[in-house]
Amino acid sequence: MARFIIVVLDGFGVGEMPDVADVRPQDCGSDTAGKLLSHFPLKGLPVLEKLGLQNVVANKASIMTPNPLANTGRSNLAHEGGDTFMGHQEIMGTLPKPPLTQPFQVALPEIEAELIKQGYSVSRHTQQGLSVLVVNEGIVIGDNLEADLGQVYNLTCNFDLISFETLLGIAAVVRTSNPVSRNIAFGGNIKVEHHSSSDREGPKKNVAMNRVFNAIEVKNNTDGKAIYIGVNSPDSGAYDNGFQVAHLGYGVDAKTQVPWQLHCHGIKTWLYGKVADIVQNAHGKSYTSVVDTDEVFRLLNLDLSIENTGFFCANIQETDLAGHQQDPKQYWRILEKADRGLGEVIEQMTEQDVLIVMADHGNDPFIGHSKHTREQVPLLAYKKGKQAIDLGERETMSDIGATVCAFFQADPPENGTSITQLLDESDFL
Repeated sequence: MARFIIVVLDGFGVGEMPDVADVRPQDCGSDTAGKLLSHFPLKGLPVLEKLGLQNVVANKASIMTPNPLANTGRSNLAHEGGDTFMGHQEIMGTLPKPPLTQPFQVALPEIEAELIKQGYSVSRHTQQGLSVLVVNEGIVIGDNLEADLGQVYNLTCNFDLISFETLLGIAAVVRTSNPVSRNIAFGGNIKVEHHSSSDREGPKKNVAMNRVFNAIEVKNNTDGKAIYIGVNSPDSGAYDNGFQVAHLGYGVDAKTQVPWQLHCHGIKTWLYGKVADIVQNAHGKSYTSVVDTDEVFRLLNLDLSIENTGFFCANIQETDLAGHQQDPKQYWRILEKADRGLGEVIEQMTEQDVLIVMADHGNDPFIGHSKHTREQVPLLAYKKGKQAIDLGERETMSDIGATVCAFFQADPPENGTSITQLLDESDFL
């Protein structure tokens, strides 16, 4: 009996992709892991060091050293941009497709008309000539300002006014009315903020939504024209209390991915944190809406103490949130928590188990903007008896999903080539 474990340190990239200068010049010079090690040269991450982080990063300023016995490599991103949703679909074996991109303003009329047709109360809140939609006075719909602009729309909800279940019903209507790659429906119990009489007229109409309205921002395109409008998610207060989230993808076939292929082979999948929110896992166990790093590892390690076979994948979202906030100190604090959690995982591993620690993109807290950065990701593999394996530079993160399927002798996913050096025939069930 054997287990395959993946821990995704969300946003923990290891240097810009080769195509960055052409496709994302704002990310030139990005190196999330390298810059963090340089910024905290006297601090260590002992488990990640053992797993070979410095083999990949090779940062000369840090007290951390390479491990000649570690199994390491790095992977390119096969999807365009650097999006968490598409990153995890790629990890699960999806062949990335070019994302559909359009500002929310283009989709607004159709979304608005369909919501009104379905009987919802809809109004517009306008800044600088651009509008978001306000639904049932408790949900704001607009561009996602943290991901690649124009590829994701957000529905930000105050659960003190509207339930998560109602939000999901509204999100389903929105999803059918726009073609971008992802819609995110989320919210929390957002505390009331009181502001001066100089506040905009919109927020005054609904005091309970003050913090959300005051988090609305307008962003320019590359030509300097204001074209995107949405809610700054961290500033909205949605993450603070009672956070829940659902990610609604476009054009992703779950029956080509790892959880489905394993299910067809009688293997169960456990998902933790953000990966549980964005990857379909109808026949496994998904711990959705879990953001706290310690809680993600508590749940993962609890299940590992009980289950002796299966696929386990956990996402550590708080690294990504620290990147969005451009907060290196918080980023390093989360890495220290993750390092401890990984140590507990390794303690529970048997000779048959495999662990992969990786990322899904970058989120350089020093780059000068608050969006994801298009970076290669580390591949750190641990299996007792396997040492000094060069995993190389993979063309797609789907190679990890393909390796999971090969490990359990299941049919391969849609995309990816398995890393045969990590597999032994004796490991298979």
